[in-house]
Amino acid sequence: MSEPLVRVSCVRHVYPDRTQVHLCGLDFVVQRGERVVILGPNGCGKTTLLYHILGLLEPQEGEVSVLGVNPARDFGKIRERVGVLLQSVDEQIIAPTVWDDVSFSARSYGYAATEVERLVGRALERVGIADLRHKVCHHLSGGEKRKVALAGALVLDPELLVLDEPFEGLDPASRNDLVRLLNQLHAEHGVTLVMATHDVNVVPLMADMVYVLLRGGEIVAQGSPRDIFSRPGLLRGSNIEPPVLAELFARLEELGLPLGHPVAVEEAARAVLEWAERQGAAPVAPHAGRARAEED
Repeated sequence: MSEPLVRVSCVRHVYPDRTQVHLCGLDFVVQRGERVVILGPNGCGKTTLLYHILGLLEPQEGEVSVLGVNPARDFGKIRERVGVLLQSVDEQIIAPTVWDDVSFSARSYGYAATEVERLVGRALERVGIADLRHKVCHHLSGGEKRKVALAGALVLDPELLVLDEPFEGLDPASRNDLVRLLNQLHAEHGVTLVMATHDVNVVPLMADMVYVLLRGGEIVAQGSPRDIFSRPGLLRGSNIEPPVLAELFARLEELGLPLGHPVAVEEAARAVLEWAERQGAAPVAPHAGRARAEED
């Protein structure tokens, strides 16, 4: 296997107020092309981990490698290859109009005007906000601002995109839009995603690998969403409320009805239907339930 895109190994950081985060236990490793989610409660060290990846913090102990360099000392060598979406997009958006903000990094790195225009146009199209290019950022909705910040993160076509609580404050429709957009960027452009969140419901939709953190930063588990969600006790021990599906199917297994560990509603429905058919129940035709409901 090739060298990981990101490796964080037993990092310790002490903040000025003496709060200590010790990101140890398991190494945090991201392979090229992976979608990796960091899952944990507020205050567990998720943002601290991301800030070390971005070179915003330098560890007092341990090692961090991103794209083959120490980001705290050599981030200039990789800055055009890494995009970031912060938790508070109002702190990330710094220019008056959408075009001004999305073009900021390309202009500051000295790209020619024609190339800046091409890169900005492509980024706006990617996130579906080409019609907002001349809008004033201050007047945009929360979901629109997040897309502007994401376009700014993508304008230089990064290999690695780091996201800190990207769904914070979004309504369900905006959250679903962002999930689809990030998955599309990954599928069509091969962008490696590293995302911190405490929202367990988005994890099955957009994660290849999940890391679970305890308060204080200990990395206690690593695995696929199915692996992690099949262990609701692990999640509760990390002060994370397990998804309802995970709890339901774990409880069914305890009661002697092992139907697996589905991570999505459609998968759960198929598992129940297959079990019913094995018991000799008549197969349910697609949409039959809906038709009966409409007749009633």
